[in-house]
Amino acid sequence: MYYKIVHTTAYTYSEPVRLSPHILKLRSRSNADQTLHRFQLAINPTPLGRSSLLDLDGNSLEKIWFGDRQLNRLEIIATSEVETHCVNPFNYILEPWAVSFPIDYPSRLLAQLYPYLNPRYFSNQIDPRVHQLALDIAAANQQQIAPFLNKLNQQIYQNCQYQIRETGDPLPPGITWQHKQGTCRDFALLFMEACRSLGLAARFVSGYQEGDRDSEETRYLHAWAEVYLPGAGWRGYDPTHGLATSNGHIPIAASALPEQTTPISGHLRNSRVQSEMTFDLAIEVIDAE
Repeated sequence: MYYKIVHTTAYTYSEPVRLSPHILKLRSRSNADQTLHRFQLAINPTPLGRSSLLDLDGNSLEKIWFGDRQLNRLEIIATSEVETHCVNPFNYILEPWAVSFPIDYPSRLLAQLYPYLNPRYFSNQIDPRVHQLALDIAAANQQQIAPFLNKLNQQIYQNCQYQIRETGDPLPPGITWQHKQGTCRDFALLFMEACRSLGLAARFVSGYQEGDRDSEETRYLHAWAEVYLPGAGWRGYDPTHGLATSNGHIPIAASALPEQTTPISGHLRNSRVQSEMTFDLAIEVIDAE
């Protein structure tokens, strides 16, 4: 699939304001599963300086700064043309020792995966409600990892009601599962924590999702989870839609910590100033295979 994506974010301030340097994570991945053919970043007003770099997770980011200039408004338009290649998300062969629970990562691999195994909430422990969910699903699937992941994905999708909450961190996963409702980022974190409770490395992903081409509803950035499967690498699961991710998902950033995937981060030097954010996201399918 070939997509053109125009993602606009604008901030309007109640009075002229000075900004700290801002970090932009808006450049889509370019790897075996997708190719970024074109990326353009338009920033108004033009920043005093900008630089491109990679973060610790290998995500591409742009750092911009405005010095002591006072701004009334900041607009950022990211235009991307991305081609996705993953038609079959199950085209892999797991390592023989990674087919069923308990999974026992070799020590060298375990050291690399350590950040993706730590619980995120509940006093650095897995919430018992989330752990029980994972245990029940694993038992019902004879401790087989691939069926476990598919069933967990479906369990969240079928039992939880999707809500829109434009800003804010993901809710603690135990709360999401208890109330059976949440945003895509809440569901992604719930999926991650359930995997981590059984020793599966998982990370949070932000990006775009094609969705219903004929829908006129407002589009939003999307979030899902990736699990590291030895022999298969990082594999995506989208519990909001009950799907294993393929060529309809366009990842931008991934991290062990959800807050490290925020598309735009920075702060105002004058905390008394109020700001209003507006956004628009247009995803056009240029070529459908």
